[in-house]
Amino acid sequence: MRTPLETSAVGATAGLPPKGPAQLLFWRLFIINGLLFAIGTLVLALSPATVSSPVLLTEVPVLLIGLALILAANAALVRASLAPLDALTTVMRRVGLLRRGGDRAPEAGNGDLEHLIRTFNEMLDRLEAENSASSALALAAQEGERQRISRELHDQIGQSLTVALLSLKRVVDRSPDELREESLVAQAAVRASLEEVRQVAQRLRPGVLADLGLRSALSSLGSEFSRSSGIPVVWELDDDLPDLSGEVELVLYRIAQEALTNVARHAHATRVDFALTSTPEGLTLRILDDGTGGEFREGAGIRGMRERALLIGAELTVAARPSGGTDVRLVVPGVGARS
Repeated sequence: MRTPLETSAVGATAGLPPKGPAQLLFWRLFIINGLLFAIGTLVLALSPATVSSPVLLTEVPVLLIGLALILAANAALVRASLAPLDALTTVMRRVGLLRRGGDRAPEAGNGDLEHLIRTFNEMLDRLEAENSASSALALAAQEGERQRISRELHDQIGQSLTVALLSLKRVVDRSPDELREESLVAQAAVRASLEEVRQVAQRLRPGVLADLGLRSALSSLGSEFSRSSGIPVVWELDDDLPDLSGEVELVLYRIAQEALTNVARHAHATRVDFALTSTPEGLTLRILDDGTGGEFREGAGIRGMRERALLIGAELTVAARPSGGTDVRLVVPGVGARS
């Protein structure tokens, strides 16, 4: 028995290139047409029908009927052979690499096209794996950069503003009456800038997530959202959430953060329902608003949410609600132990 390598060598020596799907498809169509013409020739040879020279008018219908039968049989056989390509084309048009286990073409049909479709599905699997790995590296670098900027804001700019605020306090205490009002305005502006810097640093690196856990971090996020946007948040957080890894907690926090940011920017909502619950499907994060909703295009924000969901094998759906508004739903089918 020859090994695959020996078989390849024999084929190369004989000058026979390996047959790919295109070559197999060519031979399939060639054989179909050859068989049809052979059958047509055999029928003409064995039938009592004859063709005069020149062709008589009474013989024209017979020839046309025979030609029509051959063409119809050829069209039916070729169409049946190429039918799986329609399904493959449909999947190619709608496939997306940011959806876990996305569309796959059904591996049906004759052997050569089935091999082609299977190869296409395997290519999608590889692309999804490579895209997930690339996204993981990019998001890890992004989180590292967020932490660096957060530290610099807190340690450098925050401390500088604190020093400036203390200096302004001494200036206000010593300033004459005609300059006191301007000094107080400057002091208030520096205090507001310091508070903004602290909020930005907290959004970049949620220290409460590492210190107090996911529930406290989400509650703090919702409180800050309500305070800045004026939109009330109705909470539903399970008391007995399963133990989560640090990566899963960070993904849940970032997706909730981005969803609330989208509500504040685009939804024109008057209420947000926020739920983190354990369901038979897995851990489910759901954020619903009563805003405008409707048709929307997925921008960089939603794309980033999908990339983060892929990192933990979660399924993210963003859809318009029938009553108006948007429904963001993240399902984590499996969770790991806390790292």
